[in-house]
Amino acid sequence: MESQTPATSPSMPAPPPPAPVTAQVQITKDAIDRLRVVAAEQGVELVGVRVGVTGGGCSGLSYVLDFEKEPRLGDSVFGEAPRIFVDRKSLVFLRGTTLDFEGGLNGKGFVFKNPNAKAACGCGSSFSV
Repeated sequence: MESQTPATSPSMPAPPPPAPVTAQVQITKDAIDRLRVVAAEQGVELVGVRVGVTGGGCSGLSYVLDFEKEPRLGDSVFGEAPRIFVDRKSLVFLRGTTLDFEGGLNGKGFVFKNPNAKAACGCGSSFSV
């Protein structure tokens, strides 16, 4: 018996691979600039910022943002000047999040751009996954 080779169709280029989702929590230049202003107003040295999640808010989880000088045991640390400290439990919800600052008349202040959030409240301070 003769083996038959299936007819081949013109090859199409492979689609590009999906963009990798970073595990990091990042911060934009606008957010850093605003953090410097707030730190100066409060008389705090801007060494690091704690970014986290706590239960509550309109959508179930609320963001936490506070000045901090040192990481806590088990924290993931990202970036430099300021460093970003994220605890283990919060990192599950914050992987790939970017902290930004939107100013101006219609600005919202600090904004969390979180790819894990399935829904968010109107003010952007809480979310659900």
